[in-house]
Amino acid sequence: MRIYDIIEKKKLGGTLNHEEIQFVVTGYTDGSIPDYQMSALLMAIYFQGMNDDETAHLTECMAKSGQMLDLSAISGIKVDKHSTGGVGDTTTIVLAPLVAAAGVPVAKMSGRGLGHTGGTVDKLESFPGFKVELGLDDFINNVNKHGVAVVGQTGNLAPADKKIYALRDVTATVDNVSLIAASIMSKKIAAGSNAIVLDVKCGSGAFMKTLDDAKLLADTMVRIGKAVGRDTIGIVTDMNQPLGNAIGNSLEVIEAIETLKGEGPEDLTLLTVTFAANMFLLAHRVETLEEGIQLAEELIASGKAMDKLCEWVASQGGNPDSVRDYSLLPSASKDMEVVAKQAGFVESIETELIGKAALVLGAGRENKESVIDLGVGLIMHKKIGDQVEAGDSLATLYYSDQSNTEGAIRYIYEAYKFSQDKVEKPQLIYTTIR
Repeated sequence: MRIYDIIEKKKLGGTLNHEEIQFVVTGYTDGSIPDYQMSALLMAIYFQGMNDDETAHLTECMAKSGQMLDLSAISGIKVDKHSTGGVGDTTTIVLAPLVAAAGVPVAKMSGRGLGHTGGTVDKLESFPGFKVELGLDDFINNVNKHGVAVVGQTGNLAPADKKIYALRDVTATVDNVSLIAASIMSKKIAAGSNAIVLDVKCGSGAFMKTLDDAKLLADTMVRIGKAVGRDTIGIVTDMNQPLGNAIGNSLEVIEAIETLKGEGPEDLTLLTVTFAANMFLLAHRVETLEEGIQLAEELIASGKAMDKLCEWVASQGGNPDSVRDYSLLPSASKDMEVVAKQAGFVESIETELIGKAALVLGAGRENKESVIDLGVGLIMHKKIGDQVEAGDSLATLYYSDQSNTEGAIRYIYEAYKFSQDKVEKPQLIYTTIR
């Protein structure tokens, strides 16, 4: 078998079989296939596409290119949740204790963020002492004892995907649905869960800008899940404005806690309750989505979800007092208001610009060497559809370095667009694909 022949076959629109895809993934991972030939194949795939079987084979081969976590020692059906990414995406910190409080085990690996804010494990480090690095035995023991553990992603999880993605990133072949879907699902499959709930973001702050593209990606990933024996649900959700009101690590943690107390933003609450209900369904904890929603709401109202958060934080070395005493969390030394210059209704928010505002304040990483300031960020006070008077606060900035505020203020003003006519609030959940 030769890589040249495989490139030629795909260039002419042929269908690659499992052996050919395995040959490519193995060869590129071990270095026997050079970058220039892999680049040629990726470009051929970009233009010719991949069918369902090819996409499933690619996913499975990339998943098996490194460590495949065996979570069989954890009792019960393990359900993972993955988001394609957005601004203010705090759902895991709400979901993990909420789902665990229902007796559904949550064994999750998450990454660090490279962008406007930290990833889930960065945010968890806002809890003083919280350890995101656990050995596999401790990880499994924590889930069996406490029902939940979230740790940093191992470097040997789907190494083929990591290497292929880096090449796609510099060869303009990122935005192909099959390649995106295979990349996401390979890591989820390698992480060992039995079932997966996917949050596919759509809009100005998402990778998929249009609803049709987001639906196609969700559908592709659900079909991959079915092909490789993982029950999968894809939920397409709006990211034309940040989720919730907080953007920034410690600020998002506080908002997550408020949500578990039943006092969080309406959109974040609705989304996490919906995800939890779908995870309960996949775990066979409930029989209908309505039962799942009711169970999630009861766990929040009773305080059991909050109790589970305290237990989880303590189980991974964190200070559980910081869950109820926010003064123990990292905080910025200064704050300021960004006020509206005109009256009207918020017509749109360029979500990526809000993310950039948080980034320049120090909430995220511009490169892998950047150090995150866990206390900085911003709280939004106006969302799409809200009425605004001149002088009203659009957002509160929390910062440590005055020099960072000028860029953040500029991004916020650029992000907001106003209309003199009343604007409807956007739909939050577009569709669910099962």
